[in-house]
Amino acid sequence: MPAPTAIAGPCLAESAVLRGPNVVRAAEPLLRRHLLIAVVATMCLFSALMHRAELRIDPRQLGNFPFYVVGVVLLGLRLWLPRSAWQHAAVATRFVEYIGLFTFITLIAAALSYPVTALTHGYADVTLQAVDEALGFDWLRWYRLVVDHPVLQMLGTIAYRSIYVTPIFLLWHAARAGDQDRAYRFMTVFWVAAMMTLAVFTLMPAVGPFSHLWHGAIPYMPESEQWQSGLIPALREHAVRVVDLGQIRGIVSAPSFHTVAAVLYIVAAWRIEALRWPVLAVNAAMLLSTPVEGTHYLIDMILGAFVAAAALALVQVYERKLVQRAR
Repeated sequence: MPAPTAIAGPCLAESAVLRGPNVVRAAEPLLRRHLLIAVVATMCLFSALMHRAELRIDPRQLGNFPFYVVGVVLLGLRLWLPRSAWQHAAVATRFVEYIGLFTFITLIAAALSYPVTALTHGYADVTLQAVDEALGFDWLRWYRLVVDHPVLQMLGTIAYRSIYVTPIFLLWHAARAGDQDRAYRFMTVFWVAAMMTLAVFTLMPAVGPFSHLWHGAIPYMPESEQWQSGLIPALREHAVRVVDLGQIRGIVSAPSFHTVAAVLYIVAAWRIEALRWPVLAVNAAMLLSTPVEGTHYLIDMILGAFVAAAALALVQVYERKLVQRAR
């Protein structure tokens, strides 16, 4: 009869292999499944808050139709591509799936900001501005600098809008590399950060420094304009009853979600040699444009960075628990 150690040795070696990359791969479908469950739960929360805030979405509004078209096209491609003989069908299928889910997460989070805003009270601008003053940040000085240099207005607008472009490259690279884990980890962190941003926003709703500090003629209208000052009270007073998905405006001042996104994009691209420096450069420019184009206090951006770091840490801890569960 073989000695116990002779049997235990190979068994322990095999067990060690299974506890390595195989365990991590076993946890990957769980992360995907849990994200999809979280998105469904977010839709339920959105429906409940919309009802409480006396808001609704009119499916017949023209502004909603582009989303219907995009949704149908993406769903059709997702179903057709795996059955096609195209040599790049597998990569395209993954990319369509990632883009479709990411777009839906972004849309539901943006729409959720409306009922959340309708249920808030008061304004935190005095406090936020006081913190900026304590930090030595002069928002009016930044705004006047942009007013005096039209080239900064153009570059700032381009950089600020890049928030919609960077995820395309990140998700395309993940699809091309066949790295579903990386794609779903990125989208999970993005979802967690969006929910955390809305939660923190309820504690400090604000109209932003542009509406709060600038009271004269407007020599330059930033990308975010002055939506908060008119839209927040309208939502609270139920003067707005219908949410038009095609006309959703950014109304979250603190934390700055552009800052949240910039941090998440840079972290996601850091281990991708081809994307690391371009993503860093583009998002550094986006951060520089955010105070004026996004009409944000500096403390909004600091809070946004903290939210991004917290979301990254939470998902990392959650992934470790999934790995332990897979073992």
